[in-house]
Amino acid sequence: MMNRIAVLTSGGDVPGLNAALHAIVLIAFKKNVTVIGVHDGYDGLIDGRFFEMDVQLVRNIVDRGGTILRTCRSNRFLEHEFRKKAFEQLKRDDIEGLIIIGGNGSLTGAEFFAREFNFPVIGIPKTIDNDVSGTDYSIGFDTASNTIVEAVDKIKDTADSTSRVFIVEVMGRHAGFLALRSGISVAASAIIIPEIKPDIQKLLSFVEYNWRIGNHSMIIIITEHSIPDGGMGLKKIFDSRYPEFDSRLTILGHVQRGGSPSAFDRTLASTLAYHATNALLNGSKGEMVAFMNNKFKFIPLSEVANKTNQVDNELMKVAGGLSILI
Repeated sequence: MMNRIAVLTSGGDVPGLNAALHAIVLIAFKKNVTVIGVHDGYDGLIDGRFFEMDVQLVRNIVDRGGTILRTCRSNRFLEHEFRKKAFEQLKRDDIEGLIIIGGNGSLTGAEFFAREFNFPVIGIPKTIDNDVSGTDYSIGFDTASNTIVEAVDKIKDTADSTSRVFIVEVMGRHAGFLALRSGISVAASAIIIPEIKPDIQKLLSFVEYNWRIGNHSMIIIITEHSIPDGGMGLKKIFDSRYPEFDSRLTILGHVQRGGSPSAFDRTLASTLAYHATNALLNGSKGEMVAFMNNKFKFIPLSEVANKTNQVDNELMKVAGGLSILI
């Protein structure tokens, strides 16, 4: 049994991280294991920004967004000399295992670090983009989806009242999970995701037809990198082609990352952390705990690194049946 383990959060912040930290500390405490928190992700690991976490610290954090450990994206960790420095910091502090909560890039770094130094590492998936390979859900995705739905429900009131076409740009980088799920939830007129090459002419014809028959109020959900310049690029196309449509653009931006986590994300984060902590303390290493087909399982980090999750084909069929999916 290990005596000292460390935990860090890496990459972008998401709702539910604090719920995971709460679970890790409580489980370790019951096993008389010390948890060392690492401030500022991999940069903190390199610089030795360590501190001891206790039950009192995490007592009232499960409902808080963000992460009490803070987080960042580290370019230094891409270089061997800095990964070696991070390893030396862990050994210097007698840390025997590490839990890394992160997205694609962070978990790829975790796999490389674990293999390079033969150090016990367990990964936990988190990203609002939901594109971590090997898991159906990552921490933060559900809350971000709910945030989008709540915002678009309000926008729809204005769209209906003013007879306008609203283009709503959501996050997701090169993955359409957020746009797909939220678009179905708000009954969007059209959904544009990176996984499908957009047929802009089809969209324009659809909007023109609806405008002609009196359906002037429309919501179009677009993932940020689906077309050049994302939502702004689409608005420019609309304005140049149909200035009478009086289109409006809303870029939800980082509001999608914040806020109190949903019940689903709190439960997911706590359960992933429960399995990750027990696995690490029982000798597992080089794995990520995943939630797939309503079951929790472990998969090698090597099967996660440099890979991305794919949007569900069935959900795409639903979206195509209810709206214009392009």
